[in-house]
Amino acid sequence: MLRLRELKIVESMDELETVPEGKTLINTINAHSYNVAQKDGLFAEALAKGNYLIPDGASIVKACKWKKSKSKPTERIAGWDLFVMEMDRLNTNSKGEKKVMFMGSSEKVLTLIRQRCAVDYPNLNVETYSPPYKPEFNDEDNRLIIEAINQADPDLLWIGMTAPKQEKWTYSHWNDLQIHCHVGTIGAVFDFFAGTVKRAPIWWQKHSLEWLYRLLKEPRRMWRRYIVGNVKFLWNVWRIG
Repeated sequence: MLRLRELKIVESMDELETVPEGKTLINTINAHSYNVAQKDGLFAEALAKGNYLIPDGASIVKACKWKKSKSKPTERIAGWDLFVMEMDRLNTNSKGEKKVMFMGSSEKVLTLIRQRCAVDYPNLNVETYSPPYKPEFNDEDNRLIIEAINQADPDLLWIGMTAPKQEKWTYSHWNDLQIHCHVGTIGAVFDFFAGTVKRAPIWWQKHSLEWLYRLLKEPRRMWRRYIVGNVKFLWNVWRIG
């Protein structure tokens, strides 16, 4: 069970920008992941015990204030914000020797990511790995993924397999990853950056309505997550904290 009022959550972009170098796990939390974590113990543990947790939803920011939580985030920090901050910084500090790795998604999406990186982040070397598309990986799948990441030895690692799979996998294999960099679990950002899924326009983002934009775009897929899920989130926050 995950209690919002007890979580250590990054409170601002300024704080996020001070995260020190080195092997660091950065996860995101929103209303949906909070709901899922109430019934998924490993997911709850992964969110609570990662190094940093960013509030990827206005609902989290408001609920922390409502429940007088230990952490008091002042703004929503989307996975996209984390991505842009880290990529800009690495690209600026690189003269062609820094490496970013994307692990997750399909070869089609990863190809599009490599193409856009060549334009937007020309100073970075890009490596990718597309894992098998299945609900759970077997031991051989895990071995190959870990081997690929360790051999790449990136300066920045993105994991994109959707929540809660990406958080649980990264947390469960954290000690097997012999790396020295920041690691972000940012599933949807892979598609946003590749252009296979359109992110909400700025107006919707600024007014905390990105969820509504996604619901209107994909009602059949998103109605349960946002209509039922938002009500469940309020109930869980009131009941559990």
